[in-house]
Amino acid sequence: MPTILNPYISFRDNAREALNFYQSVFGGDLRVSTFGEYQMAEDPAEADKIMHGMLTTPSGLVLMGSDTPSHMEFSEGSAISISLSGEDETELRGYYDKLSSDGGSVTVPMEKSPWGDVFGMCTDRFGVAWLVNANAGERSADAP
Repeated sequence: MPTILNPYISFRDNAREALNFYQSVFGGDLRVSTFGEYQMAEDPAEADKIMHGMLTTPSGLVLMGSDTPSHMEFSEGSAISISLSGEDETELRGYYDKLSSDGGSVTVPMEKSPWGDVFGMCTDRFGVAWLVNANAGERSADAP
């Protein structure tokens, strides 16, 4: 198996909600483990918080996340962007529309870009920035 890169997002007390939301966007199988399951909760009130969650979609996307315990520093959305790209514009627009709705916001509308692809940026309701790019086919050397 080749080396793969999986985005891992940190949350404060709402990882379960966020991962369920991402499952509603992308579909797939969501598996979660709590701090309590592994006796890793320093604060008993955090036993049901997510220590590790992994969403695996039918198309092979993997997204991971967890709650940040209260004794650790946390900054929402902390300088991370997640990029989705591919050739199926309809599928990608669907993800973009779901991510930017229900408390999310559009940063750059999904439209034809200077490099020829259809591109958009949005921030979901959890403060995570998303870049969505539908490949138009042949790309120029200046394409991202």
